[in-house]
Amino acid sequence: MQLLTIGAFARAARLTPKALRLYDGLGLLPPAAVDPHSGYRYYEAAQLDRARLIAALRRAGMPLAEIQGVCRLPAGEAAGAVDAWWRRVSADTTARGHVVALLVDQLSERSTVMSGTTFRHAVRCETGAVRESNEDTAYAGDTLLAVADGLRGPGGAAASAAAVDALRPLELADAPAAELLATLAEAITTADRTVRGQATAEHQPATTLTAVLRRGTQLALVHVGDTRAYLLRGGELCRLTQDHTYVQSQVDQGRLTPAEAAAHPQRALLSRALGAGTPVEADLALRTALPGDRYLLCSDGLSAVVGPAALRDTLAAADDPETAVGRLVELAYAAGAPDNVACVVADLVTG
Repeated sequence: MQLLTIGAFARAARLTPKALRLYDGLGLLPPAAVDPHSGYRYYEAAQLDRARLIAALRRAGMPLAEIQGVCRLPAGEAAGAVDAWWRRVSADTTARGHVVALLVDQLSERSTVMSGTTFRHAVRCETGAVRESNEDTAYAGDTLLAVADGLRGPGGAAASAAAVDALRPLELADAPAAELLATLAEAITTADRTVRGQATAEHQPATTLTAVLRRGTQLALVHVGDTRAYLLRGGELCRLTQDHTYVQSQVDQGRLTPAEAAAHPQRALLSRALGAGTPVEADLALRTALPGDRYLLCSDGLSAVVGPAALRDTLAAADDPETAVGRLVELAYAAGAPDNVACVVADLVTG
């Protein structure tokens, strides 16, 4: 029987030795053998499946106590237990979203003072210089901004369009600012289900999505994938989203630097997308907008080839959103435009 050292096993399972020692102490993943003199742990290759299951459940946020229960079940029952847990988490997230949104609405005095705000916006969605098709979708209205990037292949364009279309009814919905997050979370569940419904026996379409829904000065932001949202305020550019990609997870774990991630061959590999994998986990945030704010939503066809400094300078120099999106697209093409380019620029104005 060939045994793996704890270091080799940790690398194969994408865990750390520290995590393995913790799982051993909890009885979740005991080693196959322990050196009686050094106390060094050794594992069998056959234990990798269990280790990867534990790691996946931890990444999903499942508590260790519940993981212990899942690991004791046969595969079919384990799947049902994971699904039931996720439904509880989703319901709890929606409930907490209601509470947080209500508190923000109660504490914010700006919503009544600035109820006459509106978005002045512009949209561009261009096919990249070396692409024959465009799977991006971009949309802007007075209360909704959205950009989606469908995965290349059959159904990618339809998936991105369906994701944005699932949010369009929210423009006419009479939901108060206190319910923005919950409303948006429900719409994302619908969008995910719609994209999954487009699957065929040969292909499962998927798409990223970043969107902003506004009520007065309250903005609800939803994000899945590597499309991005930025805010230009007072001349400073702030990125509002975190990429859901393999390389970003490596940066978060200290295994790659941002510079290494930007040049990594797998930099476009997504860890989350609508229509892909388990039911989608979207990032949701509630923000208060100010007059003069300028928002940029874009696909990675722009952000991957135009750096933050150039984005900031271009957004700050443009007199209006139309000029801004035109110059941003020009920058992407000047950099070769290897991917499709979708971008929305919107200014919050009063009156």
